[in-house]
Amino acid sequence: MALARPTLGLFLALALGLPAGAAAQADPFNFPFTSGQTVAPFFDGWSRNPDGTYEMHFGYINRNYVEELHVPLGPDNSFDTGGVDQGQPTFFYPRVHRKVFSVTVPADWGGRELVWSLTVHGQRQQAIAWLDPVWEIEPILGGRAPTPEQRINQAPLLSVTADGRTVSLPDTLALTARVSDDGVPRASGPRRRARGQETPPTLQPAADEPRAPVNVPVLRTGVRPSEVAVDDRLTITWSVLRGPASVAVEADSDDPDARAPVPMTATFSAPGEYLLRASLSDGHLTDMTELEVRVE
Repeated sequence: MALARPTLGLFLALALGLPAGAAAQADPFNFPFTSGQTVAPFFDGWSRNPDGTYEMHFGYINRNYVEELHVPLGPDNSFDTGGVDQGQPTFFYPRVHRKVFSVTVPADWGGRELVWSLTVHGQRQQAIAWLDPVWEIEPILGGRAPTPEQRINQAPLLSVTADGRTVSLPDTLALTARVSDDGVPRASGPRRRARGQETPPTLQPAADEPRAPVNVPVLRTGVRPSEVAVDDRLTITWSVLRGPASVAVEADSDDPDARAPVPMTATFSAPGEYLLRASLSDGHLTDMTELEVRVE
């Protein structure tokens, strides 16, 4: 008797642990997994510095929709040139994050490569940077030439002070931001949520789609980078560059004023050494500062 050839659907069913009858519909590449997936570093282009050196820009995609990952510096998070530590993150938020950090290379770098290696869930992936002309980042905005207003725009300025650099849980950390800006570009109007975004998505598959036996998409309960609105134009975004867990930062006032210091509170969920990044944006240009905090 001739044996029937196993179908691709059957292989997928076995791999996912699904009943054979569901094999025809199962496609693991269409599932938004909550956890267990890898983080891929990527090269995000290069730019020129006035002194002739170059900036190699890097980002990453955490393929999980919920799981946040901490990968300390070392064999699993390192560079092949200039030492293990080149300013890369050790904390990885879900999904795509572009131009997270940059590495300066000398003017005589030539055709050499700079490689960032990252191992997550046992899988090693690399971002390879080199001075290919195709990857040069030109000083334009969104792929288009700047408008006259954008040409005269000056970057906003941000400074942050903290009430100490050590926190004992469950205490919080008091922060104060001081900002200045030239008022360009003009505010386009009050901030409004996009229609349909009044509530966050629940990441549930449609009723007629199969469900993965593990990592069923759910409403995310963690903390993404925190945004604090200074006024209708200026926004401070707080993120964790290094540390074991997310950090939530909230404004202490519902009616902030760009002319006055902005009081905020940072709430930590796990002890460890943190490097927080605050980025002030006027919608086109940004200024950044970083803050080291020890949580006990």
